[in-house]
Amino acid sequence: MISETTGLGASDGEFCVIAAAFNEIVVRPLVEGARASFTAAGVAQERVHVTWVPGAFELPLAARTAASSGRFRAVVCLGAVIRGETAHFDYVAGEAARGIMDAGLASGVPVVFGVLTTDTMDQAMDRAGGAHGNKGWDAAQAAIRMTHALTELRSAPGVPARGESR
Repeated sequence: MISETTGLGASDGEFCVIAAAFNEIVVRPLVEGARASFTAAGVAQERVHVTWVPGAFELPLAARTAASSGRFRAVVCLGAVIRGETAHFDYVAGEAARGIMDAGLASGVPVVFGVLTTDTMDQAMDRAGGAHGNKGWDAAQAAIRMTHALTELRSAPGVPARGESR
């Protein structure tokens, strides 16, 4: 795995971070981690647009809107869905994952799933800057790597550009 994103063209264009306000105590450090990751890769802070939505279930619509706007090189979705005593976790986590994936597939723009799906608040906090690192940082790194990979693929001989057919 590449550990460095410097030199991957991350300094070009704008990036979007969409954050779920539900479980904000967990999500805010993820956003800070993503911002720090973009900065480390050479992206100026004014080119990282952060938008908050109510919860993880709302991430896919915002992601599709951002990705389809033509403004952003990639979209990072951040949230935290923590298992409770009901089936609500399964519905929210599954639909958020599916919708975020669909947003990327529909737009052709990298849309990264940075939603923590944990059993406990402690597990979530461990992944939001605690014992297991900051998954917001990791999601931003994935976004940068995907923009590079897609640029490389789209410039390969015989590969149609986005929106073109053979």
